[in-house]
Amino acid sequence: MKKIEKSIEIAGKTLKLSTGRLAEQAGGAVLASYGETVVLATVVSQDLGRDLDYFPMTVDYQERLYAGGRIKGSKWVKREGRPTDDEILSGRLIDRSLRPLFPKTYKKDVQLIVTVLSVDLQNDPSILAGIAASAAVAISSIPWKGPIAVLRVGLKEGKYILNPTDEEMDTSEIDLVVSLTKDAIIMVEAGAEQVSEDQVLEGIKFAQNEAGKIITLIEDLTKEAGTAKEKYEEAKPPAKVVSQVKKLVGDRLEDMIKKMVSGAGMGDFRDLTAFVSESLEDQEKKFVAEIINSLIKDKIKAETLKGKRVDGRKLDEIRQLEAEVGVLPRTHGSAIFARGQTQVLNITTLGAPSLGQLIESAEGEEAKQYMHHYSMPPYATGETGRIFGPNRREIGHGALAERALIPVIPEEFVFPYAIRVVSEVMSSNGSTSMASVCGSTLSLMDAGVPLIAPVSGIAMGLMIEDDKNYTILSDIMGIEDFNGDMDFKVAGTEKGITAMQLDVKTLKLTLQILEKAFEQAKTGRDHILKFMLKTLKQSRENVSLHAPKIKVIRIPVEKIGELIGPGGKNIKRIIADTGAQVDVNDDGSVFISAATDDAVKEGVARVEAITKEPLPGEIYQGTVKRIQPFGAFIEILPGREGMVHVSDMSEDFVKDPADIISVDQKVEVRVKEVDDMGRLNLSLMLDPGFDQRKEEKRKEQRSGEKRFDRNARRPGEGMQRGGPHFPTSRFLRDDRNDRIDKRNSRG
Repeated sequence: MKKIEKSIEIAGKTLKLSTGRLAEQAGGAVLASYGETVVLATVVSQDLGRDLDYFPMTVDYQERLYAGGRIKGSKWVKREGRPTDDEILSGRLIDRSLRPLFPKTYKKDVQLIVTVLSVDLQNDPSILAGIAASAAVAISSIPWKGPIAVLRVGLKEGKYILNPTDEEMDTSEIDLVVSLTKDAIIMVEAGAEQVSEDQVLEGIKFAQNEAGKIITLIEDLTKEAGTAKEKYEEAKPPAKVVSQVKKLVGDRLEDMIKKMVSGAGMGDFRDLTAFVSESLEDQEKKFVAEIINSLIKDKIKAETLKGKRVDGRKLDEIRQLEAEVGVLPRTHGSAIFARGQTQVLNITTLGAPSLGQLIESAEGEEAKQYMHHYSMPPYATGETGRIFGPNRREIGHGALAERALIPVIPEEFVFPYAIRVVSEVMSSNGSTSMASVCGSTLSLMDAGVPLIAPVSGIAMGLMIEDDKNYTILSDIMGIEDFNGDMDFKVAGTEKGITAMQLDVKTLKLTLQILEKAFEQAKTGRDHILKFMLKTLKQSRENVSLHAPKIKVIRIPVEKIGELIGPGGKNIKRIIADTGAQVDVNDDGSVFISAATDDAVKEGVARVEAITKEPLPGEIYQGTVKRIQPFGAFIEILPGREGMVHVSDMSEDFVKDPADIISVDQKVEVRVKEVDDMGRLNLSLMLDPGFDQRKEEKRKEQRSGEKRFDRNARRPGEGMQRGGPHFPTSRFLRDDRNDRIDKRNSRG
């Protein structure tokens, strides 16, 4: 197998694509590298031997931990398990970028597998994966209208950055991913710090200008390594069958569309399909559902292009809005948001910071303070179905809502909680993800989360014939989404965009059309936001009574070890004694959380007691730990002892400290001084006037010593050495007075 390699320079780094080295039995296999990030993309197609009414393509994105030199942290399970949410989202990004370019009636099973083999902690493997997947399909025999380029764009200080590094993304105002052909925009996904529509459009333009290099690279690789595309013609129903179906459907189409507008009609569709099939030959029956669907789409599109929507609304009109907060008595925050027949119940739960999510990937571990989960059960569309774990669609919609709200979630030091929001879809008829954004904003505000700004969202649609004959729709319903050419979701604050997602079913979308869609979306978002603020104007001042109470204090970093204690002894004791949860960050931030304010206060007091640095003059209630002949050691703070000298225990002479105090006795002491070695000298507070009387006595003694003149002589006294009249002989003879003076000077 011959190895073929092509490369170009993108943003100062080499993008390299090669084939013929790995996975030779795959229909197409491309090894892609950018910096030291390496991915392998493979594609295989297979005839299922039966007719399907959809295109069965699957995309699996696999990130191996060995790619970053890591071993799974679990004690028991060391191999990768089910795909992480990030892997699923990367797979969806590739799927949404490639799917619109396959023939509409192509029904072979297509499987794309992208495996991340190496990550350099700088270059995002998901963007490289999109490019590799595009190249793998391009060199295969599968019919496809590609290739495409996938690029990430950042924005910092007014300058756009192509394929920014992870470090650059930390300070970027926008995280924009764009998939493009030479002529059309295929997919856009973005998270942003309340940027304007113009800034997003300029970012897309920037990506368009750079996309040509990548597309040319893939085309060059395909010329040398590509295999002949399989002969495939769009399967079209015979004209005779189309005519028969139209005649049999008759005027039933209008009534069925009206029922579909209200979310019903699928039963009527199945009944109509069965009715028409009865009048056709067996070999013709397989075309019936496709023909009826085509008739529905053509009718809806024709009417909409004339300015008439299927439910009678104006092109920019929003359906009836409803909202309510505080709907559940025991949750920390709750809200219902409805727009037409789309209704979502949103619940906010607050917890200690330690309850945040820890995500493990090849690039390392990451903690999430804010988590958003989305669930849509079968009853939301009036259907039955089995319930498993969250499917890819639910994970994707939850991630979009999470991305829309993260820019307005307060920093941890402002609101020290882990936050989880769950969006439960009660009824679905168009854009449940944007309803989740609106309802979750109200739910967070109801929970007392001080949002930087409230967020609203809207879904936009498009019906297009060409760049001159098209219609942009605000707040699309399910039937408009299914039969339209674009699903464009935009979320943001009054100030600007926080998230967006664009998917198309056409190759006719231009930047000029998208610019008009942005303008119309902004008007719709503002209308929805004003309605939301009528329900709840601002975040509640206090969190729910049922939410945990949290206090944040900061301690010196060097005190973290003392707080934790050997084997966690100190912190475990605080948790056991107070019932408060204590979490410590590496920067010295300590989060104390509990169900009651009293438990939090007690936890704070215990933490401060361990980490506080005593100062001279402060008074503490201590416990006698040890007694020595010269004094006693008193624990004034957990793990912090000081010494009381015998001279500081009483006004009188103390022969044995045990006569004054005993081990485990509670005593009140004052900090006299902290010496250069950090040792504490304490004095016993036997009564309030003890220290004052002791100080006065010292002053009196010092004053007496100053008045005494050793050279003074009485009249007639001689100066002979050693005689009774020599001044020093008086002190030599008076040993008792000397001992008293020394003792007093010590006191």
